[in-house]
Amino acid sequence: MLARLLLRRTTGLSWRLNPPARLVGQQHRTFSSINNHLAFRNSTVLKNQKKDDSEVNDDKKKAEKPTKPEESTEVDPDTQKKDKKKDMGDEEKDIREEIKKRLQKKNPNINLNNIKVYQFDQKSIARFFIGTSVLTILLTMYMLTKNKEKNELSFQDFKINYLEKGLVTRLTVINKFAVQAELIRGAVSDQTFQTAGGTPAVVFTIGSVEFFEEEMKLSQDKLGIPIEERLPISYEERGSWLNYIIPILPTVLLIGGLWYMTMRRAGQAGGGAGGAGGPGGIFKIGKSKAKLFNQETEVKIKFKDVAGCEESKEEIMEFVKFLQDPKKYEKLGAKIPRGAILSGPPGTGKTLLAKATAGEAGVPFLSVSGSEFVEMFVGVGASRVRDLFKTAREMAPAIIFVDEIDAIGKERGNGKMGGNDERENTLNQLLVEMDGFEGSDHVVVLAGTNRPDILDKALLRPGRFDRHISIDTPDVEGRKQIFKVHLSKLTLTADEEIKASQKDLDFSKYQELKAEAIENLAGRLSALTPGFAGADIANCCNEGALIAAREDATSVDIYHFEQAIERVVAGLEKKSRILSPEEKKTVAYHEAGHAICGWFLEFADPLVKVSIIPRGQGALGYAQYLPKDQYLVSQEQFRHRMIMTLGGRVSEELHFDTVTSGASDDFKKITQMAQQMVLKLGMSDKVGHIYYDSGDDGSGFKVHNNYSQTTAKLIDDEVKRLIDDAYDACHTLLTEKLELVDKVAEELFKKEVLTREDMIRLVGPRPFPERNDAFDKYIKGKDAFKGKPKD
Repeated sequence: MLARLLLRRTTGLSWRLNPPARLVGQQHRTFSSINNHLAFRNSTVLKNQKKDDSEVNDDKKKAEKPTKPEESTEVDPDTQKKDKKKDMGDEEKDIREEIKKRLQKKNPNINLNNIKVYQFDQKSIARFFIGTSVLTILLTMYMLTKNKEKNELSFQDFKINYLEKGLVTRLTVINKFAVQAELIRGAVSDQTFQTAGGTPAVVFTIGSVEFFEEEMKLSQDKLGIPIEERLPISYEERGSWLNYIIPILPTVLLIGGLWYMTMRRAGQAGGGAGGAGGPGGIFKIGKSKAKLFNQETEVKIKFKDVAGCEESKEEIMEFVKFLQDPKKYEKLGAKIPRGAILSGPPGTGKTLLAKATAGEAGVPFLSVSGSEFVEMFVGVGASRVRDLFKTAREMAPAIIFVDEIDAIGKERGNGKMGGNDERENTLNQLLVEMDGFEGSDHVVVLAGTNRPDILDKALLRPGRFDRHISIDTPDVEGRKQIFKVHLSKLTLTADEEIKASQKDLDFSKYQELKAEAIENLAGRLSALTPGFAGADIANCCNEGALIAAREDATSVDIYHFEQAIERVVAGLEKKSRILSPEEKKTVAYHEAGHAICGWFLEFADPLVKVSIIPRGQGALGYAQYLPKDQYLVSQEQFRHRMIMTLGGRVSEELHFDTVTSGASDDFKKITQMAQQMVLKLGMSDKVGHIYYDSGDDGSGFKVHNNYSQTTAKLIDDEVKRLIDDAYDACHTLLTEKLELVDKVAEELFKKEVLTREDMIRLVGPRPFPERNDAFDKYIKGKDAFKGKPKD
């Protein structure tokens, strides 16, 4: 209360928002700008007054003198106080209006009905706290040294100087650590003092009451004092409340100061745009940590920056359009969907799509992660959910985005997931807020997850998350559009070549040629990156720019992007990992076997590159193919892939006396393919057209097989038969092409890297037409992954 009174009486200006206030984070900038505005206004008024006074002529002054008698220089104190209060009221009103304009400009949805203006001076506050601290220290030092000012003496001196001389009349043990000995009248020395009754006395400290009583008994026995004449001992508890308060006062003040600073910082952090909860709550622990984005927030990502998922963008934009113009839909009787789940593999652009929605929504957008609801305190998650929806309803129409909602939305009552009452309470509160008794009109909830299969069924039902938007990995055309977005931000060699070749080119023609160059480059790169998600493509473009910068290049070339693709797919080259000549030769024949099998099998994927340079993921060599984007795989395609995968081991058997462990990963792949064909795809005549579980429920937990031991043996026999058939076909093929295997292996041993053009030169054109349209359009006839161009 004392601090508040001092704040009101000192000079200066500040302002405080009476709830809710979500822009406290802008307080200091607004405060300083208002002070500058007031200072500029006052200085302008003074200048204008001086200018007007100098321009008034003497005749006018003389004419005004008869009509306006000269006023007395003495001013009535009451009138002066009234004028001062009036000026202060006008000034406070101007400041309030100025603050409203500035804050509404920052956030049009803020409530500024109550603005209070306080006066304070930071120097005065600092002097107050410094003075209080100094006074506390002085009081503490006084209390700690007060007992020393009293004339104390040791117990041994007391026995020699007073007890043995018979000067003591009474002993009083005070607070179990000090003894006051009353003396006979006239026994005055430098160590005595007068009690309240005028009796001289001395004081000394003792270790313990038991020790004091024992020593007194021995001393009086030694002096031969009879028991009935021995000194009486009484016990008292003395001291005022100050004796207990003052020693702990510094600690209390320190803790109070830390508490005040923590609460103040928490209030500032929670009331700004980063904390949607506003002031209140112990350390704001129960307040939502959602970040607020609106039309005033600088969000650089727009829908034009999101490519490869046009259908998903249309779905999201429908929510935005409904909130921006609800009457268009309501007049037809339509109701706004409550929410949508964005699901898909990692890196496909779920969060990026949400960021673009925040950048173009035009309505308040609250973003929060699912893990931010989970804390060590019980009940915090549910409290934050309530506060999040309360804030969104106050800002309605608004959008809430919960990233990684599976952190709190896992299925309840599932023993395999483990029990977690706190997480379930948070989920229950989310269910109630989304579709409970209290409506959430004009508040849309978007959520992103990689695992929609583990979410609670009550969360996915219509009325909560009405729509499920699936964002899959892009096809070749989607990858091309994503590459165009990222390539437009880089300095490309093709762009530099256009500028160098045609110096007098007008801007429109230059833009046309640049767009055509980016189109071709994006198409080529999209064909070289099958299965890449949006995040992989962004990483690939960034890696290409980093490789170009590492080589001190002035622009990014196709070579740099190909190096980046290889790094993403196979890892970094391990040039320091030196293979012995025997190992290098074994790896060369192994990879040559893969390459020859893929070259002469009709349904194998087109070969782009084969290398025996060790890579970071443990591969001593690898062959790179370009599978096309397809959603159905035939039985013959499975068979040819298995034959090509076995080519490495068969080549080792044909050219060496022993085999190595290099084919372990190949065996894993063909076993998985054969099991899929038998168990789930019905590609076995003996097992039949039946779907069998593979023993994995998809969540990492093994389950019992849903078939008998007899069926299990039949399945094992069929899997082995498929693999044996593929092995025999591979052995036959490589035996026929043995000379070509030797030729390719020897060339690979020398050069370490062979491209598609090298394969055509060594073994001739592939006898089958390519079945990959993107390959035919962007790669065929052009060498890929050929290495660094020569200067």
